Amino acid sequence: MDAFWFGTALIAYGVSAILYTIFSLFDRLTLGKWATTAAISGVICHTVGLIIRTIAANHAPFTNLYESLVFSSWSMVIFYLLIEYRYRARVVGGFIMCMAFLTIGYASLLPDSIKQITPLVPALQSHWLEFHVAACFLAYAAFAVAFGCGIVYLCKTRDRKQSADGENRKSDDLAIIDKLTYKTTKVGILLLTIGIVTGAVWANYAWGTYWSWDPKETWALVTWITYIIYLHARMTPGWQGKKAAWLAIIGFAVVIFTYLG
Repeated sequence: MDAFWFGTALIAYGVSAILYTIFSLFDRLTLGKWATTAAISGVICHTVGLIIRTIAANHAPFTNLYESLVFSSWSMVIFYLLIEYRYRARVVGGFIMCMAFLTIGYASLLPDSIKQITPLVPALQSHWLEFHVAACFLAYAAFAVAFGCGIVYLCKTRDRKQSADGENRKSDDLAIIDKLTYKTTKVGILLLTIGIVTGAVWANYAWGTYWSWDPKETWALVTWITYIIYLHARMTPGWQGKKAAWLAIIGFAVVIFTYLG
């Protein structure tokens, strides 16, 4: 039953990504509103699917690759919609919705054996697991949004060099995107810190040690340090704008390796 709702969300995200992209190219306000409506409709269907799967599994819906991808896609859209509502900016909507579409789309193509709901092993039957994994994946989603903002920033910087038309508008867009990159990264670092701390507590509860330097723990720490470097660089003169965008992109590459590598 959850597959139907996830499939509906997939379609809505695809439509939203197309509308946001057309809106960015032609600046049609009506298209922007329809893009937002499609994104909201998609995340509502997505939420229903997550609730159904949670009830069916009797545990949080992010304990395997399929569920984590679906949850990550949902988190990206939630973060983006909050940003759009807070800053009244749709300038990065097309890229973010495309990322969400591709993430849940990839999840839908996974073998049925991976999609199946399976009981948790005793070591995973802890509320600390839910806090830890939820915080980490919400952090990854925030970093994904920052990554999208970084890509859009670099693309708009290139367009700005190629054309002098609408220079003031492009400067405003760049300032907004740079601000969004910074804000979402700060949220991501806070969530990742919570994820690392709760993960250590859970590890001690399950295995009797807070930290064992296994690859997952080590790369979570590397990810945290990478984004701390980003925040430090942002406070250094000359490290805003284009350089900060590149750091956000590099940081997300580390996130991908931490998640899949």
